[in-house]
Amino acid sequence: MIGSRRKAAIIGIGETDYVGDWKKVRAGERVTDAYGYGARAFKAALADAGIARDRIDGVIVGQSTAYERMCETVGLNVRWGGRQDAGLAVIEACMAIETGAANVVALIYGNDQRSASTQYGGTQAMGGDLFLSYVYHTPWGLTSQGALYALMMNSYSAQTGFDRADLGYIGVAQRQFASLNEQAIMRKVITHDDYLASPYICEPLRLLDYCLVNDGGVALILAEAGLARALSNRPVYVEALGRYDLNRGATSLEPRFDDFYHPAHAVVREQVFGDAGLDLADIDSFQVYDSFSAHVPLALEGYGYCAVGDVGRFLREDGIGPGGVLPTNTSGGHLSESYMQGWNHQVEAIRQLRGTCGARQVEDCRRVHYSADIAGKAISIIYGTD
Repeated sequence: MIGSRRKAAIIGIGETDYVGDWKKVRAGERVTDAYGYGARAFKAALADAGIARDRIDGVIVGQSTAYERMCETVGLNVRWGGRQDAGLAVIEACMAIETGAANVVALIYGNDQRSASTQYGGTQAMGGDLFLSYVYHTPWGLTSQGALYALMMNSYSAQTGFDRADLGYIGVAQRQFASLNEQAIMRKVITHDDYLASPYICEPLRLLDYCLVNDGGVALILAEAGLARALSNRPVYVEALGRYDLNRGATSLEPRFDDFYHPAHAVVREQVFGDAGLDLADIDSFQVYDSFSAHVPLALEGYGYCAVGDVGRFLREDGIGPGGVLPTNTSGGHLSESYMQGWNHQVEAIRQLRGTCGARQVEDCRRVHYSADIAGKAISIIYGTD
């Protein structure tokens, strides 16, 4: 396990107005840039935490902005910081707190990907340094992440017998949650027939298997656990952290094609459950990084929420939507709420544990499991409350 349990807690969360900004950007208005979105989210998180800005002595920014410039933008002069994706930002913040590098760390993410016309496919793909190798697959037509995930799902179906139509139950469940979330961009309820009627983008992935591309910002404020209890009457603790990398062929998603990341899932499962004294039965909600729906079945099987080869039945019969056995991506996730590259999943986990999600609230929510497996890394975080 990376670090020990409950050494840090989240005391503040903030997001921008996904729906309002979506409407403005689609109408041709440029609202702000990536730094502006991050600053707006940070301001909201600071107000939510109820602390003064000068209490913060560490900052980690998302991969779409520069650390130094974001600190300048929000007026922070800290002693420690860096730049990471959502899951690793939480892990590094906890490490900083546990080692004494910082006591209160702000995580700030902003992205103007929609208004900036960012491309995540084609010869002009701008998916981040880890993903730029995708353009080298141009001679074979695989110029986007979606194309490679489609290839992965075809391989997965061939090896396990998974019915590709069962992917539709993921989008349907997440849209049910999104319909109950005023912050979600896509709220119109869809049926499985609607899913099957949606066009293929890259077979077997249909339009409703793809995430949104929208502008926005997210911020979290973490503090050392004892300090968090003094500063907040509703801290949410980081119960366990796990990470395992499969680096060989990672940029071309080879670990997914060969074994669907299950070896990495197995190691991380032991880190966050076995070493932390937790069990799958302790988890009340699952938040899965879902740039494509394809992430979800692999995570469900990899962490043992269902047996390998049984995920289709699990999605159809047990369910991951409202009232299901394992409520998953309860905000609507990247498919229906907002594509904030894993950052909005952290906020949803905190809201579920605070019990502030209204109609989509998971009853008696005590622990939430977040999972991301991209570019050779399997990452898990378990959040808990008292």
